[in-house]
Amino acid sequence: MYTLGRRHSLRDPIAGLCERFQFTPPQVHTLLWLGQDGALTMGELARRLGITEKTVTGVVDRLEREGHLQRERVNEDRRIVRCRLTTAGQETSQQLHLLVNEALANLLDILDGTERKALFRIIEKLIRRLDASPPPKEDEAPPEDST
Repeated sequence: MYTLGRRHSLRDPIAGLCERFQFTPPQVHTLLWLGQDGALTMGELARRLGITEKTVTGVVDRLEREGHLQRERVNEDRRIVRCRLTTAGQETSQQLHLLVNEALANLLDILDGTERKALFRIIEKLIRRLDASPPPKEDEAPPEDST
């Protein structure tokens, strides 16, 4: 498995995009999430990225400074801040989305139809099991794998 992971052609497609666009992985993922789901709060972004709200502030600061997104306060509760892509951010997000899909398609092309179906069944099974298990509490370590 280690050898497989070291193959450049099998690396996370996001890694190449980070180098190409001079973004960090959380910045790429932020642009992709906002492009897919529209405006999200800072807390929602932090949860989706798997980082703290304090850390997501730095990610959003840079993307805002570079003109990719803007912050908006919610009128009903001024403490809530939503992030929304600017026109430039939408264009970047669309470009990233296309490149990620292209990289994944190239990776899946290595497999034949039967192998792809098997892979998708395994991924769907993983998603169902992850959705069925309760999320770990923030102060708890994840359970250790006994296998």
